[in-house]
Amino acid sequence: MVVGAGLAGAQTVAALRNHGFDGRITLLGAEGVPPYDRPPLSKDLLSRPAPVWLSKDIGVDVEVLAGDVRLAEPATALDSRADEVTVTTATGDEVRADAVVLAVGSEPIRPTGWDGAVVLHTAHDAERLRSALRPGLRLVIVGAGWIGAEVAGVAAGAGADVTVVEAASAPLERQLGAAGAHLAGWYDDAGVRLLTDAPVAQVAGDGVRLADGRSLEGDLVLAAVGARPASAWLAGAVPLDARGTVPVGPDGAVPGHPRVWAVGDVAAREHPVFGTVPGGHWSAALHDPDVTARAMLGLQPGTAHAPYVFSRQLGHDLALLGLPGDGPLAWRGEPGGPGPWAALYLDDAKTVRAVLLVDAPRDVGAVRRLMNRGEPLRLDLDRAADPSVRLRDTVAS
Repeated sequence: MVVGAGLAGAQTVAALRNHGFDGRITLLGAEGVPPYDRPPLSKDLLSRPAPVWLSKDIGVDVEVLAGDVRLAEPATALDSRADEVTVTTATGDEVRADAVVLAVGSEPIRPTGWDGAVVLHTAHDAERLRSALRPGLRLVIVGAGWIGAEVAGVAAGAGADVTVVEAASAPLERQLGAAGAHLAGWYDDAGVRLLTDAPVAQVAGDGVRLADGRSLEGDLVLAAVGARPASAWLAGAVPLDARGTVPVGPDGAVPGHPRVWAVGDVAAREHPVFGTVPGGHWSAALHDPDVTARAMLGLQPGTAHAPYVFSRQLGHDLALLGLPGDGPLAWRGEPGGPGPWAALYLDDAKTVRAVLLVDAPRDVGAVRRLMNRGEPLRLDLDRAADPSVRLRDTVAS
């Protein structure tokens, strides 16, 4: 059984079939629609009004691959025993299986009292936001993260009056650390007002109130302050960490529950190079199901991919490969400058933990190959600082 009908769930079904499993597969979903890809909801909010269905985009049709598809029947309880697993659904049905893969994804964070704000997580959310956007609309976006920045650029390009408020001192500070400060100028260039160090105290029907007493008027408020695993229904059934993620091994197996596996946003997976990788990376939903399916079927281990996030925001392309830590940064090119540049995230041993590529889409493939080698990446940092030298030619021997 696969619980969750997003990218991770669909990829799990496909991987099981690709590796020879011919038994019955039950797929449980919550949205009532076939699997689709979520990143275009914000990146292509206006240019792609219909969902990017995975059956057409990557050729994964769960209606063909799974024998029992219930797209509007979310799971509400899990009972894991030595001989079988039982999942109770919202209809009260109890579905039994030999094994279950949890691919339930995440849900947007909407703080208490923010009922007047909209969120962007589902195709329905995107349609609602798309219908509201118009020239002159006063849009206040709370959060300068991936989704907030992507929507800000799209909305401003459509003629909306956009203000982004961010509690931290720079955009994407939590995700990118000091590199986030070099993105701040993009907002002004795109005609978007950015307020940093501006925590929100209240969301009202006519805008937001900031903690310092200022009021920002708005016709619509978008809460883009992050997401959490959609795992509340699993409390007490499997281990959950403080964030609500299910800790799993390198193959997605849940310790202590030999018939339960987890993939995608809901899983914090052990990686041979990066240690514990929290959920929320698009690449995990795309690639990890193959590793898990192989393990479930007793096949040779699959390849562990490095975390990968991509974004198109405010007229710029970003790609983050690896897992940034708290170590020092090395720069490639001029950070914040007009041309392509990159940030190299190092640990204390000067091993590269992550690479942020800015406006360098041609370098993404080469850097992904470097990060996916299955061993720590060490570069000649003096040569790597020169953007005229290919990064692959700076690998230290």
